[in-house]
Amino acid sequence: MATRLNTSLPAVGLWSMELRGAANPAVRDAATELDERGFRALWVPGLDGRGAVDDVGHLLAAAPHATVALGVLAIWGQDPMALGDRLAALDAAHGPRTVLGFGVSNAHSAAQAGQDYGRPVETMGRWLDALDAAPRPVPAGRRILGALGPRMADLAADRTAGWHPFLVTPDYTAAQRRRVGDQPLVAPHLAVVLDEDPHRARAAARAGIGMFIGFPTYRANLARLGFTDDDLVPGGSDRLIDAVVAWGDLDAVATRIREHLNAGADHVALHVLRPDGPDRPALPMPQWRELATLLPSFASTPATH
Repeated sequence: MATRLNTSLPAVGLWSMELRGAANPAVRDAATELDERGFRALWVPGLDGRGAVDDVGHLLAAAPHATVALGVLAIWGQDPMALGDRLAALDAAHGPRTVLGFGVSNAHSAAQAGQDYGRPVETMGRWLDALDAAPRPVPAGRRILGALGPRMADLAADRTAGWHPFLVTPDYTAAQRRRVGDQPLVAPHLAVVLDEDPHRARAAARAGIGMFIGFPTYRANLARLGFTDDDLVPGGSDRLIDAVVAWGDLDAVATRIREHLNAGADHVALHVLRPDGPDRPALPMPQWRELATLLPSFASTPATH
């Protein structure tokens, strides 16, 4: 049975690899500024898992008004009992402002941890059983899954507050909302390139997320969304990039956010992509500041269904 998210998420948040490593004072200062500029949801990836929960704690302290979501942490090598204890400690220190996202990643990650990948949905089901059996469980209303396909999404809807899909279109959001009903959280990741030049914008997008298009799970989901072998080339076709990345000026980004929200998303997590280069700063503060100017226009959007 679906469980509502037991913490507050606004319509728009920020997803950032750069906010990992939050022991760094510069990262904490950035989180504080983002909080002051109105971002009430900050997402960080799990990456290899090391230090992920520590980073969440640093960000909660630096951004006292924001929910911090871990989106997502691969289950391999994680101790369910320890995670329940860590969440309880974060709540005691900062209030219930943490959302923990979990994913199965891939067979290589499982093998590196000395574990059997198995059937992904069954494997995740057993992991959720372990979370529930811990002395201090991670409550269903404080956890989400990294899901794409219908079976993992159904598991997310049944046993967590919802899911956080990656590389999806508003059509995906609409189809899933029709399928699962109003209650489960659907919080898509949305890559953003603030550049109006098509060549530069698509190049930045391919550099930032192009590699994922080659992963079997993402390829399968993109095929379900109607993309063909002509689109699923290394780095993705222009048509594919344009469909899963919001690029252009602020109006273009706002339009894509609204498309997801109108399709049934509860929340959209914006991930700024930038060209690589020797002059690129460690943190995309100019782009984050620009995106913050959009927040008032989404402030009245219902945060949950």
